[in-house]
Amino acid sequence: MSLHARRVTLPAITPLVLQKRVIKVYSEDDTSRALEVPSGILARDVCQLLILKNHYIDDHNWTLFENLPQTGLERIIEDHELVIELQSNWGMEEANRLCFRKNYAKYEFFKNPVNFFPDQMVLVSDETNNAITHADILQMFLSSSAYPELHGHLHTKEQGKKSWKKMYFLLRRSGLYLSLKGTSKEPRHLQFFSELSSSDIYILLAGKKMYGAPTNYGFCFKPNKTGGTKDLKLFCAEDEESRTCWMTAVRLFKHGMQLYQNYMELHHQCISGAQNISSMRSLSENSLVAMDFSGHKSRVIDNPTEALSVAVEEGLSWRRKSCTRLNAHGSPATSQSLMANMAIHISQPWFHHKISRNEAQKLILQQGLIDGVFLVRDSQSSPKTFVLSLCHGQRAKHFQIVPLEDNGELFYTLDDGHTKFTDLIQLVEFYQLNKGMLPCKLKHYCARVTV
Repeated sequence: MSLHARRVTLPAITPLVLQKRVIKVYSEDDTSRALEVPSGILARDVCQLLILKNHYIDDHNWTLFENLPQTGLERIIEDHELVIELQSNWGMEEANRLCFRKNYAKYEFFKNPVNFFPDQMVLVSDETNNAITHADILQMFLSSSAYPELHGHLHTKEQGKKSWKKMYFLLRRSGLYLSLKGTSKEPRHLQFFSELSSSDIYILLAGKKMYGAPTNYGFCFKPNKTGGTKDLKLFCAEDEESRTCWMTAVRLFKHGMQLYQNYMELHHQCISGAQNISSMRSLSENSLVAMDFSGHKSRVIDNPTEALSVAVEEGLSWRRKSCTRLNAHGSPATSQSLMANMAIHISQPWFHHKISRNEAQKLILQQGLIDGVFLVRDSQSSPKTFVLSLCHGQRAKHFQIVPLEDNGELFYTLDDGHTKFTDLIQLVEFYQLNKGMLPCKLKHYCARVTV
């Protein structure tokens, strides 16, 4: 009897990168969405998926965050990071979250390095010190052969102790060092304090409440393979400018040119998107001409300057008509129509109703401390008035919007009536185009989104 070899069929093995996983992503209003994604998905791809599924406009500011509520920590997940790999470091008992929202400051240091690297905090070699620019400093952080340093005093919390100490630190490409003798930078006085490549840098969301921090500008180093508070290195800066500088430098030392490549990829997408819109617009506009219907006969307006002035006047006329509230007898606006005028802003994404000053500041911080980030909210101290909360110089500033009634019409003003607006929408649109009495124009509105 002959023996025949028996064929054994093995199950097909799916490559790890093609295996599907389910992740849950939260938004600021605490809603969440489950997504089935490949194991090798990047943070930028998760953002793109959520943008498509929710039909959001992609302005290249959408960002994924890692939120650790039990330790009060949060950080940006870099666009190139693997999301499933990040989650694999979470403990089963931890209630950690992936959060999705806008962050206008994610790559702002590439556009305006002068706002991120104060002269007094950055040390460079003596040969270049006299002619160094902020753009040069940024290039040095990106170059693996250059050796910029960050230095300054930070409050730090010793392991197992409740007290905080103010000490002098140096940040180098090789890690964070503590000076054991005043502000000495001599090697014999420097003690290695924290390594960068195996740690991530987080912002402290409630440093004073959870850790007794001496200021509101806390951050920490956390080993990326462990959870809990055991191995946290906690710090507090004196102000937002220095905290931003420390955290930006750590990101650049850790990820270097990869961050620049992430930024350039978004930059190229933005340019190509603008070109596509421009070409679509030019195709449609070829069939349109400016017309003047004011006379007995209509005519084509050939002069582009005249066409522009007519368009502006048409817009202003439409605005005046829409803002004139008349009752059935043709008299000025009644109190009922005044109330309608007051409520026109409620549906706007920049309006946040009855949030507090602290909540407004938190929302602006979350969405990026760059000039022009803003929101409008109800005033908690003065009924029927509103507050414009605006970021400038890495600080949230608050300006009262006061209602004025003149001949039965309601107006709003930021400057004691010198400039008056019929509604909050008109006010916001004006200050998006004109700085006026504000420190900067309104550029990016804070909006809470639902996933």
